[in-house]
Amino acid sequence: MEKKQYQLGDIVQMKKAHPCGTNEMEIIRLGMDIRIKCVGCKHSVLVPRAKFESKLKKVLRSASPNADQAEL
Repeated sequence: MEKKQYQLGDIVQMKKAHPCGTNEMEIIRLGMDIRIKCVGCKHSVLVPRAKFESKLKKVLRSASPNADQAEL
């Protein structure tokens, strides 16, 4: 099974909406845990990767794929 790849700055849609009413989140930290920030109210939440992947609906906007290569 292929492991999903996420990047900092990706905008993702979660299955359940945040209490402020939006279900769009921005990834602001990656690792064993993933920190996501609500696009609507800017509240951030630290979620274990396994829970994040089960609650994720889809990636809406991906960060630019050439951002890492721009520094080279």
